[in-house]
Amino acid sequence: MADKEAAAPKSNLKSSKPDIASFAGLLIALGGIIGGLMWEGGKISDIVQISAAIIVLGGTLGAVMVTSSLSSLLAAVGGLKSVFFEEKLDPAAAVEEIIAYATKARKSSIVSLEEDLEKIGDRFLQKALSLAVDGTDLQELRKMMELEIAQSEHHRESAAKVFEGAGGYAPTIGIIGAVLGLIQVMKHLENIEEVGKGIAVAFVATVYGVAVSNLVLLPAANKLKARIRQDAQDKELLLEGVCSIVEGMNPKLIRVKLEAFLQHAGKSKNKAEAQASGAAAPAAAKG
Repeated sequence: MADKEAAAPKSNLKSSKPDIASFAGLLIALGGIIGGLMWEGGKISDIVQISAAIIVLGGTLGAVMVTSSLSSLLAAVGGLKSVFFEEKLDPAAAVEEIIAYATKARKSSIVSLEEDLEKIGDRFLQKALSLAVDGTDLQELRKMMELEIAQSEHHRESAAKVFEGAGGYAPTIGIIGAVLGLIQVMKHLENIEEVGKGIAVAFVATVYGVAVSNLVLLPAANKLKARIRQDAQDKELLLEGVCSIVEGMNPKLIRVKLEAFLQHAGKSKNKAEAQASGAAAPAAAKG
């Protein structure tokens, strides 16, 4: 029996799915640029320059490595996944799970939740409830978990700043690449026909720098910042729920208290519409 309980599946409050907006946005942006080029009579081969790519990507990476720590770079590499794949807490499911714990704690004391700790899939919720079960003072519990939220935000923001910094360097590195290309062109001024082609090729580096910055790096930084804000709000919901359990609040009142988070996440839209419809029916009857 004990083995079966130990093998019980953990509750999974988070789900990971591809961020369609990120994939679609990148494809639309590239499609618009390449489509516009071809509409004007250009060819894809006109903007395919390996040397320009090496200058822009290599120069940008080097500049970022100078300004960022190794831990920040590694965090940025790991954070790139969250740009295209969204891992999000289900607020409604989280509230229901918190209400279940609150109901059990109210009936059998908060210590009874100790047997549920291993089944909690969310690490933050598990830690907060573990501290509550151990009898940690409410103010201390809140302070410790808020510190963890702040430290998590700080760590993830360092990854966003790496992309933000790279987005600032890339256009300038692109200009350097263009100047280097023009230097090579100036060596062959005797062949006027080749000069025009050489100038066109030289400016490809500028295109790469501006495109990489505004299509990938800066959008990735902003998307990561949005993920960080959402994650902090999710953790605040869990923390508020656990603190309410420690306070011994009635589960019904906890639900009302946490509804603010559901409304923020847009989870209460259907409920509001149903209430509006119910209110409209008596009004229509009176009319």
